[in-house]
Amino acid sequence: MTREIQVTSILNKHKKRDDWFLDDYSLNPYSGCSFNCIYCYIRGGKYGENMAKSLSVKVNAPELLEKQLKRRAKREEYGIIAFASSTEPYLPIEEKTGLTRKLLEIILKYKFPVEVATKSELILRDLDLLKDIDKNAILPEDLKQKLNHGVIIAFSISTLNEKLAKILEPGAPSPIERLETVEICKKEGFLVGVCYIPVLPFLSDSEVELDKMIKSAKDHGADFVLVGGLTLFGKGPVDCKTLYYKFLEKYYPELIPKYKSLYRIFFAP
Repeated sequence: MTREIQVTSILNKHKKRDDWFLDDYSLNPYSGCSFNCIYCYIRGGKYGENMAKSLSVKVNAPELLEKQLKRRAKREEYGIIAFASSTEPYLPIEEKTGLTRKLLEIILKYKFPVEVATKSELILRDLDLLKDIDKNAILPEDLKQKLNHGVIIAFSISTLNEKLAKILEPGAPSPIERLETVEICKKEGFLVGVCYIPVLPFLSDSEVELDKMIKSAKDHGADFVLVGGLTLFGKGPVDCKTLYYKFLEKYYPELIPKYKSLYRIFFAP
């Protein structure tokens, strides 16, 4: 079930720039996520329970962003805006609402750069807007000599194993679909990369698997690769630690002792 909600703010200013993605701001058009990834770090927080069922559309987001960016632009407080820090900006519902696209149009108007993190090929719909942002965005002074793009696109992948991905990321496009979209974005001239975040201990983090993953990213034109570990926390029935442990019990019970050793502060003996 999808709800429409009103929010009081849409643009979040970070205390300091993100070291990996270089963003100074973040925004999330939606709350909740129908991709429903078992390992998602949002599980365990206020959005964790029934992530797909509690999907909400922030219907007043364009109005708020217009006001917030107008003020920031007037002060020349330019910085990279991250789509999206706690949910997917290109969920299937986006085809109907066009909310992410509306926000990109406002960002283009005020010439802010963006970093888009996604698992979805739906981003291809907005390449026209993203090209305009890429050319016209005003970068922060300290990034102008280091970054010659106003758009950074990053695709998230946890494993190249299609069967495993379907279990862990039941609502998301397949890994190969994401890699194919990387290739299209690169051919269109974007700065694009792959974030193997999270890699899965004993499943997709071996030297052989990592070599394969990095090679696949390179073969599909990625400009960069980032690798990050799996975070597990929470004690509730729908928290990521609980759900991931159930996944191990069902599919990889032989790995449970290794996980208990690796995550010893999280898993009870």
